[in-house]
Amino acid sequence: MSERTNTNTEKKKPPLNGRRAVPSNNSNDEENEVPEMEAFGLIPRGFNPKDYLRVVDIQMFKEPHETNKQQHHTDKYYSPKLIVRRGQPFQIQIDFNRPYRPETDQFWLEYLIGRYPQQNKGTYIPILIGDVLKPGEWGAKITHKENNSVRLSIMSSATCIIGKFRLYIAVWTPFGILRTHRNPATDTYILFNPWCQQDAVYLDDEKEREEYVLNDVGIVFHGNINDIKLRSWSYGQFEENILDACLFLMDKAELELSGRGNPIKICRVASAVINSRDDDGVIAGSWDNTYTYGVPPSAWTGSVDILLEYYSSKQPVRYGQCWVFAGVFNTFLRCLGIPARLVTNYSSAHDNNANLQLDFFLDDEGKLDTKLTKDSVWNYHCWNEAWMTRPDLPVGFGGWQVVDGTPQETSDGMYRCGPASVQAIKHGHVCFQFDAPFVYAEVNGDIVYSRREKNGTQVIENIDTTHIGQLIVTKKVGSDGMMEITEEYKFQEGSEEERLALETAVMYGVKKQTAQDPAYQPQTDVDMVFQVQKAVLGSDFKVTITFRNKSRNYYTATTYLSGNIVFYTGVTKSEFKKHSFSAKLEPSSSSAFDVLIKSSEYMNDLLDQASFHFFVTARINETGKILAMQKAAVLEIPTLQVKTKGETVAGKEMSVTVEFINPLKQALENVTLRLEGPGVLRTMKKEFRQIPMNSTLIWEVKCIPKQPGLRKLIASLNCDALRHVYGDLTVQIQKP
Repeated sequence: MSERTNTNTEKKKPPLNGRRAVPSNNSNDEENEVPEMEAFGLIPRGFNPKDYLRVVDIQMFKEPHETNKQQHHTDKYYSPKLIVRRGQPFQIQIDFNRPYRPETDQFWLEYLIGRYPQQNKGTYIPILIGDVLKPGEWGAKITHKENNSVRLSIMSSATCIIGKFRLYIAVWTPFGILRTHRNPATDTYILFNPWCQQDAVYLDDEKEREEYVLNDVGIVFHGNINDIKLRSWSYGQFEENILDACLFLMDKAELELSGRGNPIKICRVASAVINSRDDDGVIAGSWDNTYTYGVPPSAWTGSVDILLEYYSSKQPVRYGQCWVFAGVFNTFLRCLGIPARLVTNYSSAHDNNANLQLDFFLDDEGKLDTKLTKDSVWNYHCWNEAWMTRPDLPVGFGGWQVVDGTPQETSDGMYRCGPASVQAIKHGHVCFQFDAPFVYAEVNGDIVYSRREKNGTQVIENIDTTHIGQLIVTKKVGSDGMMEITEEYKFQEGSEEERLALETAVMYGVKKQTAQDPAYQPQTDVDMVFQVQKAVLGSDFKVTITFRNKSRNYYTATTYLSGNIVFYTGVTKSEFKKHSFSAKLEPSSSSAFDVLIKSSEYMNDLLDQASFHFFVTARINETGKILAMQKAAVLEIPTLQVKTKGETVAGKEMSVTVEFINPLKQALENVTLRLEGPGVLRTMKKEFRQIPMNSTLIWEVKCIPKQPGLRKLIASLNCDALRHVYGDLTVQIQKP
């Protein structure tokens, strides 16, 4: 029998390759066996371990109200274990079987992580008891002795690995080392520390730390540049099991444990594992309006459900679009202690060949040729910024770094993006890793309209240099308002600095085709603009096209309006409106023309973000020149009312209602409502078969809030005919 068990354990060992003596150590979950008695040689017969100093109990002071979690800003984590931040001392107490005698007794601590702990990799950390703690280096000193107990202050290294460590206490005897047995209750999580000056993620502003590390709800800005919409998102980084789920993501990405103290490496691998492309990561993206066997991206109200489902099933969660990838990524970063924020770039370029220009091809009538046009302008695109130093780059490129988990293009063979220094993007220094040219193009491209002549030659008809990256925003610190950060990414349009940054980017290999095509001579004496009237979903609205003829000539313009229903990524699903007319342009005057859009024309094909894209092209018949312009428009979507009834006290039952009035000229079928609020209630779902037109739906939920303080409830409504319906409510939960 003993032989068989032996061969079994042999099989379990992973295969070694010739290059390493120890297999790669890339799972925080796996453990090794640690001997409780490590003999120095033969043990004499009379040896009794009980004669020596023995550990009876270890107290971790790990309750949320106790000093460790209070001082380390980890009291919000819903976890029974000790969670501390690196580079800052924490306290534990060891109870021995008799008083500790420093002259003769010797004990030390051992922190281990992973299956193959090694001291030189930082995965096995022996800590001797000393007299002083050096800042930012591993050490321990005794702060208090009483009866059989010893109180220790322990300092962790400001560069140590982030993850869950196992703790052993070792006692020296003349014949061998005695260790405590494996006790999961003493496991210690060590996180990044934005409060510690030696930590790579140190952030010096307390208000910013409260927002970018400790705030568990946030705002996603969406819609488009002319109609900015916002909704709440629950990050929930402190909810039960989320910390373990985030550590599992690094195991899934097979990030070597020794690299897990480095925020640059963590961000790089996380941007790949957040999406499911090429590594079965967390979220499967879907942009085609069919969400069979999954949750539509617009239905999610936060990250917790997604991360917990992935942690238990190990299969990609369906489905996400950019704000879902960014929301989950933000939870991951804040949970580990890396300051992070979710950013929206309006009119974001998805430039397939990174040549800093988006090519829109027109046919000979001036209509858009959808087969030839491969680049697209996203109404908006969300990514994240993470705060850290960049010792791998020259001085000055630390601070906010762009990371993006949405799968757009591959980087080093995988769908990932970043970290790219925002400062480097602004100044055009796109040679600095990672993926700066791609992000530079997202915020700086030009739109070039060109037309193919009958003989096959391309003629540039129009260049729009200001459409892309017009507005870049994030949530304000300490409030739900919007903060513009466009100038963090780019200089003023048309300024000398902007020109210089562009030349720098081109010098570092960003391809830029010149607009100085000798054949390109646009019509400069006529301006064309158009406005889309704000409209509620299901109503008629108009598009107004205005020409300003600045010349003394009399012109006629053959004008073509194309109305398209688009995904928010700017990709067209269908053209629902075609309208041509001839406009007479009097000398030195302006003329406006209205085109009516009826709800019956667009309702059948509408996609979940209620997004339109209008193209207007006008040919000046007298000169043959073409004016071209495009604009996205979003309809007003109805909202949900979230209310509470009665008192809201921690630990007492409270009542929440969600109300909705169906404004459409049709009944809504198979409607799903979701409601969540970190610290107040776990996500609840409810299905409704039908909501007749103009009727009101009321859903009441009972819950028991866990934590006092200012909390947010977030609700969403979803069905095939109507998506992106949200509501939220901020509630003050009283102390009991």
